[in-house]
Amino acid sequence: MSSTSVPLAPAEVPPPSKWHETFLRITQGNWLISVLAVVLALIVGGIMIAATDEDVQAASAYFFARPGDTIVAIWRSVSGAYIALFQGSIYNFNAPNFARGIRPLTETLTFATPLIAAGLGVALTFRIGMFNIGGRGQMLLAAAGAGWIAFGFDLPWGIHMIVALIVGMAAGALWAGIAGFLKARTGAHEVIVTIMLNYVAFYLISWMLRTPGLLQAPGSSNPKTPAMKDTAIFPDLLGPQYNLHFGFVLVIGATVLVWWILSRSSLGFQFRAVGENPNAARVAGINVKNMYVYGMLISGALVGLAGVNQVLGTITTGFTAGIDAGIGFDAITVALLGRSTPWGTFAAGILFGAFKAGGFAMQAGEQIPIEIVTVVQSLIVLFIAAPPLVRTIFFLPSPERDRRRAEKARLKALKAATAADAELEGAAK
Repeated sequence: MSSTSVPLAPAEVPPPSKWHETFLRITQGNWLISVLAVVLALIVGGIMIAATDEDVQAASAYFFARPGDTIVAIWRSVSGAYIALFQGSIYNFNAPNFARGIRPLTETLTFATPLIAAGLGVALTFRIGMFNIGGRGQMLLAAAGAGWIAFGFDLPWGIHMIVALIVGMAAGALWAGIAGFLKARTGAHEVIVTIMLNYVAFYLISWMLRTPGLLQAPGSSNPKTPAMKDTAIFPDLLGPQYNLHFGFVLVIGATVLVWWILSRSSLGFQFRAVGENPNAARVAGINVKNMYVYGMLISGALVGLAGVNQVLGTITTGFTAGIDAGIGFDAITVALLGRSTPWGTFAAGILFGAFKAGGFAMQAGEQIPIEIVTVVQSLIVLFIAAPPLVRTIFFLPSPERDRRRAEKARLKALKAATAADAELEGAAK
């Protein structure tokens, strides 16, 4: 007696939700949209600069009598602001020598260092289909761990720095891992969990900074840590006259590592598969829950690197609960602008570092409110999250319209081919 085997039908894979597709379009869209978003933000920023300038307001009072005065005033206001932004972030042409002239560039790279590190962590979670908003808490825990090692222990030079770096990154990884574990085991949304963990971390560190024997400097009533010991501080890259330190080399290495993970490793393939469609990844045999945990652990370590940079490279005289300086939230913008790619995030971090460094020059040289730079950064996020608006303003074709046209063309060609086959058959008969 023989039995026949019936092949099993392939498992049906549910398509990703509309929210998931929108999430992918925002976080992994076209790079041209990112560039145009920056251009639009700068244009709107220029309008705001001109509108708040006193000379422009005075000239606009008699605009219809002498419109040229208003145009000249607007040009001087906007061009002066953006020239100051360039000279404060890239190169100062008024400097007496080249060494002083490139100092703004080194300041840009210094500001960009923690932004790149934290942005890489956020970008990695984007590729897995997650949203890490817990950068502030992860940076605080990493800063506390690295700082505690840096000021509380006596170790040889080099070893002291490495131990502080490892402890800080581990603290950030574990704090982010809580959100990954809860999402994997209970389905808790990582956005809610990471936001709540930010508050827990902030008040925990604030309490430790006010408690003698923990993080508070001995004999001080201020909520501040002792200064970091010299053996743990990141060395200068270009000498004591510049603030650029070894942390920038570390973020270059981190960028290469994230690129390798996402592009060349099997773990990165699984990350990308889960990010594209977790249901299909599950059917393919990928443990989606583990990917959430692993992704948040790596992300937390990268964000923790930003916190370590703050205490070992920037604020080495001791830190307070404001050590994160808003970097945890700015990292979201950096990752969005970089389209969740490692090198895109690296470039976006340098751009935002230039905004921070040049913003102070704008304020000092042209009396432009520093909030203008913050508005420009916020507008970049707004335009990135609204690709149809950017395409409409710049008259760019819509991808969906192009797909529909291609589908119509394909159907038309198919009908023409069918008609031709019918004619050939009729002629043969």
